[in-house]
Amino acid sequence: MTYNLAEIRQQVALFKGMRVRYRTAKGRRKVEEKQGIILETYPNLFTLYVDSLDSKVSFSYAEILTKEVELELVQGNRN
Repeated sequence: MTYNLAEIRQQVALFKGMRVRYRTAKGRRKVEEKQGIILETYPNLFTLYVDSLDSKVSFSYAEILTKEVELELVQGNRN
């Protein structure tokens, strides 16, 4: 299934406040996989609060489109 930026933006906005697992490439053969809560959605990016890092990270919707970042809802989403 192919998505465009507007559809990705809408889907991420629906998950605002929910816990997600993200996976992103961090260089040569290094992959970071962590869980966070979607805090805010903006026109060009969205922010996550990551418990293990005790900080915020941000990603652009284009990173999801190009598969540099993968998002997945975590089961039992109660915040």
